[in-house]
Amino acid sequence: MRTLRLPEHYDFTGTLRALVEKGRDPTARMTADELWWACRTPDGPATLHLARHADALHAKGFGPGADWVVEHADAIAGLHDDVTGFTALAGKDPVVREAWHRRPGLRLTSTGRLFRHLVPTVLAQKVTGREAFRSYVRILRHFGEPAPGPVPELLLPPDPAAVAAAPYWVFHPFGVEAKRADALRRVAAEAPRLEAEPDAAAATRRLTAIAGIGAWTAAEVVRVAYGDPDAVTVGDYHIPHHVVHALTGAPRAGSREARPGELSPADARMLELLEPFRPQRARVCQVLLATAPGAPRYGPRMPLRSFAHF
Repeated sequence: MRTLRLPEHYDFTGTLRALVEKGRDPTARMTADELWWACRTPDGPATLHLARHADALHAKGFGPGADWVVEHADAIAGLHDDVTGFTALAGKDPVVREAWHRRPGLRLTSTGRLFRHLVPTVLAQKVTGREAFRSYVRILRHFGEPAPGPVPELLLPPDPAAVAAAPYWVFHPFGVEAKRADALRRVAAEAPRLEAEPDAAAATRRLTAIAGIGAWTAAEVVRVAYGDPDAVTVGDYHIPHHVVHALTGAPRAGSREARPGELSPADARMLELLEPFRPQRARVCQVLLATAPGAPRYGPRMPLRSFAHF
């Protein structure tokens, strides 16, 4: 057991929501003041239990990796995240200033467990959130093992070695086509080297050198695994419109179409508006996504698809 002192206004659910996939994530359970989080550590499988009591956070670990998760509990909970100077930076724009005033307790997590976050992120490439989550749950049930600790049905993330060794046809019934399956198997094979990288920049370079891994996937992962406050997500379906709408009132950031290797007009406009906030651009996105209403939606939702039976 380890007790951590919380900073003033610490936002427990707003911060730790990044560790729980939307829907009922089989690897995590979260309430308003409690988190159960399963992972694979260098010392073996573990479950971290975080419980908030007033201005304290109690951390307890289970399993062979218990000592590791307890030792890293402060980083995992975002307590290593340094927001010094961000209030002044946020003051450059009235919208950002107000967003930070409303949610000053948001922090960025730093888990150090890249592959754990890569699995759902790779599965979310170019598909709807519901499609990705459905595939994620099926893969967890296939590869997962019961997580240590007292929470029934909590599963460990897949073992990278098992994923790397699996042929494509294993993933097809889960609704994962060859392109994403191959990318997932490649990052699984690289997982030990990826998780040995010392910082977000080095991890990003190694990630984006892997076929099938681009800037979107890398930013989504290093922001959570390393707490990188400048890891802006480009290539996303919604984020550019949300950020641009929040900062300018425009209903759209621009076209999302782009040639391979180039930014779309929507991403270019978002990055233009975020430039004054470097090196805290991802934090600006975090507070805007948490506080500002999304851009208006036009047209029908994307249909859910599955080729698992074909």
